[in-house]
Amino acid sequence: MSQSVVPDQAVEGRTLFGHPIGLTNLFGVEMWERFSFYGMLTILGYYLYYSTTEGGLGLDKATGVGIVGAYGGLVYLSTVLGGWIADRILGMERTVFYGGVIVVLGHLALALIPGLAGVGIALPLIALGSGALKANASSLLGTLYPKGDARVDGGFTLFYLGINVGAFVGPLLTGLLQSRVGFHYGFGAAAIGMALGLTQYAVFRRNLGDAGREVPNPLPRTALPKLVAVLAAVVVVVAIAWATRLVTLDNLADVTTGVIVVASLVYFVIMLTSPKVEPVERTRVRAFIPLFIANAVFWSLFQQIFTVLAVYSDERINWSIFGWEAPSNWIGSVEPVWIIALSPLFALMWTKLGSRAPSTPRKFAFGVIGMGAAFLLFVPLAGYSGKTVPVIFVLLIMGGFAVSELLLSPIGLAVTTQLAPKAFRAQMMALYFFSVGIGTSMAGVLARFYSDENETGYFGVIGAAAIAAGLVVLGLVPWISRRMEGVH
Repeated sequence: MSQSVVPDQAVEGRTLFGHPIGLTNLFGVEMWERFSFYGMLTILGYYLYYSTTEGGLGLDKATGVGIVGAYGGLVYLSTVLGGWIADRILGMERTVFYGGVIVVLGHLALALIPGLAGVGIALPLIALGSGALKANASSLLGTLYPKGDARVDGGFTLFYLGINVGAFVGPLLTGLLQSRVGFHYGFGAAAIGMALGLTQYAVFRRNLGDAGREVPNPLPRTALPKLVAVLAAVVVVVAIAWATRLVTLDNLADVTTGVIVVASLVYFVIMLTSPKVEPVERTRVRAFIPLFIANAVFWSLFQQIFTVLAVYSDERINWSIFGWEAPSNWIGSVEPVWIIALSPLFALMWTKLGSRAPSTPRKFAFGVIGMGAAFLLFVPLAGYSGKTVPVIFVLLIMGGFAVSELLLSPIGLAVTTQLAPKAFRAQMMALYFFSVGIGTSMAGVLARFYSDENETGYFGVIGAAAIAAGLVVLGLVPWISRRMEGVH
């Protein structure tokens, strides 16, 4: 029996382009959060491995890009904590707000505290805050639509437009500030952006009505001592692992990937065995498993924009534009330009097609295949040294990234809210972000195998592997669709 969420009646009648008015508030807070996240992430790798004379910390390049991948993975790993807090303690709406507060504090630490001390304080704070905000903003949007509402893919595509406006503007501004006045000014701009988003969210919270205010599975007071003990144990384990060098800066991406994989398996088992999950909901969770794997494959390629392609941009791309040399860290803003241009078209297309649109599993398959094909387009550009790759070629390849992303990522957000068991709504979204986290940390792991001498093999093998994974998903479409139980 499908479940539906009935939004607050005072807000329900107000719409924007045919969508619930609450979309505007979530669009804004997510835009500014992504402004701060991608603005910081685009220059983080350079900050870690540039020499001290260039304003960086002078780490080994492979270590630096590995940390970037691991950090991205930790952001998505922390979504489970944000989802758990929403489901058991605060509700989604308040968790979004407090997550934003923690993100601001993290960016301020990175901007104001020099050296590895600032990195060590800031990255965990930003990871925790972003994890809380991301999972719950997306889930909160899903509650504005009843199950089976044909508008949901279009709504999430508009939401995704907000994400990419922030992802476009953030790196442009932080990149200019980093190249002109220094890294810490770029990090400061990220803090200001998130503060603006948090202010907007607080002022217009009424647009959400009662959505996300309910705590669906409240934590009993008697469980608080156990919760404190578990948190203390986690802190002790992390401290011991770091002190004994089981976890180091060099292997952080590997450890992060492993932790997220194990956590994902645990969560799937919990949802598939919980008595709070109805039989039809359990079947939908099984349908989600191959989509989860496909999503991880996609993001392991896409997130290399901030690892391998950041290095590629700095060392291989000729950024001369009509005689002006653009900052190489603008690589993070290229793909969002395509998303901004194409998102309204995709939103209109999905809304117009309605139930006649390709099913979600087919969209996932095409997205993964497209991402692999885009990677293969780097192969003809290999075999040269120095900054010989014309930026226009990379702009076109990023268009392939964007089309693939629009086929998969906003659709993944939408289908997760539709397949989620009622008792695990926010945590199901956290599980979706686990797949993004696995891909993101894998982008750091894979980065170790890249060099300008082996570009043909690197881009060729990874691209072909992604295409093969997409074809497997395409073959599983009938099996997945049957188990989605009415969700298109």
